[in-house]
Amino acid sequence: MPPTHRAASAPALSGRYLCVAEREELAILRAQGLGVREIARQLTRAASTISRELRRNADGRERYRATRAQDYAKQSARRPKPARLATHTKLQAYVQDRLAGTVAAPDGTAVRGPNVRWKGRKQGRRRPRRWSSAWSPEQIARRLPVDFPEDPTMRISHEAIYQALYVQARGGLRRELTAYLRTGRALRVPRARSRKRGKPFVTPEIMISERPPEVADRAVPGHWEGDLIMGLRSSAIGTLVERVTRYTILLYLRAMEGHGRILRTRGTPALAGHGAVAVRDAITRTIGLLPEHLRKSLTWDQGTEMAQHVQLRIDTGLEIYFCDPRSPWQRGSNENTNGLLRQYFPKGTDIGVYGPDDLAAVARALNMRPRKTLNWRTPAEAFDALLKSHQTTGVASTG
Repeated sequence: MPPTHRAASAPALSGRYLCVAEREELAILRAQGLGVREIARQLTRAASTISRELRRNADGRERYRATRAQDYAKQSARRPKPARLATHTKLQAYVQDRLAGTVAAPDGTAVRGPNVRWKGRKQGRRRPRRWSSAWSPEQIARRLPVDFPEDPTMRISHEAIYQALYVQARGGLRRELTAYLRTGRALRVPRARSRKRGKPFVTPEIMISERPPEVADRAVPGHWEGDLIMGLRSSAIGTLVERVTRYTILLYLRAMEGHGRILRTRGTPALAGHGAVAVRDAITRTIGLLPEHLRKSLTWDQGTEMAQHVQLRIDTGLEIYFCDPRSPWQRGSNENTNGLLRQYFPKGTDIGVYGPDDLAAVARALNMRPRKTLNWRTPAEAFDALLKSHQTTGVASTG
């Protein structure tokens, strides 16, 4: 019901909010003992709107008065509102201590981490991080009711903490405290961008859900899983693992001429050696040596190194499938093999110093290890048996 009178200078009321006349009628109907749904029906409002109005604007004795409710609504609608962290000193101290509190040894002695100067930049090269208690905003928000069960003023949402950190107009927390967050970002990443995990070269028809059932059952050989192992100075090694035999092939990815000296321009191949063109060529050279029945499909993650997958399929005959984002278990054999390879190529080392002969030796060492899943045969023995069985079948069919 629209208001019967309003000052000429009063701003137009939005249909989202109850007006004075509606609040007056609500008070009358409430005094008559009607329920929330019946009041909502007579006012042609949602029941949730009436319930929220009674919860927010009724007085302490749960009696609803239209004039007082209108005053409460006007007060709540005032903008800008002072941020709770800017006005609540105790809450502000609690949040800051959980974000940037000192790290202590078992005897209580404070342990100082590296002296890191805060830089207001969006991102950059990895650098030492400040040592602190480093609670996340959600951990802080969820812990408050546990630590202060009887104090309802000691409450805040994790979003309000983020707002206080990243929107300085909200006040309450220093911008430098973003260095204590786990990401260390000085600027917040928009939610739409953080959710956009897929790659433009990955289409639904080549996702792992479209892969034939025979691949998941490991019933038919010739299906491979692949990935890259990364090292320092943009060094990388490609890994291919056959799903039935666990036979491993390592791809030598040499840095291209000018890497580290020439600034790469947009649209040109990556010089580090693990760009899409280099990875495509390395797989083609290696897989192309295998008989056709042992090169049926290849499953990879959604890394940009596989942007040339269409040409790779044309060159090798491999059907290419991509895992879902952040789902390494969908390449279980390859992930397990990568873990074994870290014994030879530890994280944090430059693996570009190893040549093709070194990689062949390591691959041979892995393929000569007996595996429980193969009934203690080696991957080399299982793979060799596949090659011989196909040769025997081919001779028999010819004869």
